[in-house]
Amino acid sequence: MAKRTRAVAPSSTGHGDLAASLVLIFPLLLAYEIGVLFAGTVNGADIVTRALYTAVGSRGAYLLVHVLFAVGFLVWVRRDGRWRTLSLDVAAPVILEAAIYALTLGALGALVVEKLLGLGLTMGSLISAIGAGVHEELVFRLGAFAGLVALLARTRLPRRLSIVVALLASAALFAAAHHAGAHGEPFTAHAFAYRCVAGCAFGLVFWFRSLAHAVYAHVLYDVVVALG
Repeated sequence: MAKRTRAVAPSSTGHGDLAASLVLIFPLLLAYEIGVLFAGTVNGADIVTRALYTAVGSRGAYLLVHVLFAVGFLVWVRRDGRWRTLSLDVAAPVILEAAIYALTLGALGALVVEKLLGLGLTMGSLISAIGAGVHEELVFRLGAFAGLVALLARTRLPRRLSIVVALLASAALFAAAHHAGAHGEPFTAHAFAYRCVAGCAFGLVFWFRSLAHAVYAHVLYDVVVALG
């Protein structure tokens, strides 16, 4: 008689392996952090990079910090035995699946906003910085979404309802953040609504696949928009 196995319930970060996701997205994060020195463009939601550069005070010191950051990452990967996560047979399926999400997200989002909500949208006005894929997923999916799920788990709210609440709240925060502060865009209903839809879509990818899937989908989506 075959032994039945019980399905493992997802943690507060969803179904994916968070450590593996961090390994997969680190090259993107490092490329962005170094790239901003030459591109001169920092994502609007990225307060960490601005604060770090202000704190160290020079390009040389900023680069040195990231060299040390990269060395620390390599040491951690070796100690945890996660070199295989960076291999092609592991990374390629994640990136290819993320590309599918990226290519379909724009069409589905525009359909929901323009047809169901009756709002127009200029796609070129959406997220343009490739760094958004890393920073916004870390802040709004891993930080806000997963953080709210963990927080609501301490209440009497049913598990499924707490996930829905966390998803919607993190998507709204994601949309609102693009209009906040000195680097924010002027508020428009169509841009806010579109980003709420996009935030929910990235949140579902994050929850049911992994953080890495969400990051790569976001990055590839931004590239598609930039090319368009």
